[in-house]
Order: sequence, then C-alpha cells, then structure tokens
Amino acid sequence: MLKSFIVAILGLVSLLYLLNPSMGFLELIPDVLPFIGNLDEGAAMTLLLMSLRYFGLDITKLFDRTKPVQKEIP
Repeated sequence: MLKSFIVAILGLVSLLYLLNPSMGFLELIPDVLPFIGNLDEGAAMTLLLMSLRYFGLDITKLFDRTKPVQKEIP
C-alpha cells in the first residue's frame, strides 16, 4: 500500500516536471548546457515509464518489433 502510494507520487511528480508548468523557470539542469542539458528530462521520463509499468501499463511494448508466434494447427 505504501509502496504503491510512493510510486504514484513519484510518477505524478515526474509527469508534472515533464509538462513543465513553470515554463522553464524550474529546471534541475539548464537545457542550454551542451550534452547534459536534457538529462533531467530523460530521468523524469524514465521514472514516469517505470511508474506506469509498476501499475501494469507498459507502454514501452508499443515499440516492440517482434511479431507474436502463431501456432500451426494440424
């Protein structure tokens, strides 16, 4: 129960960080820094994807190229 609550809060915080309601005024790492400027957004996206996967919504499977194996009927 407590773990689910913490994961939900972390997912919500990461979603709010990605939506950026502060119009760029609140940034952990400024985006103008070369090579490392977008690491905070990447970390927030990873945290959001992990939170969604915890609750059973794995949207990373949408990009899976493997086709399901069909069994032959004799």
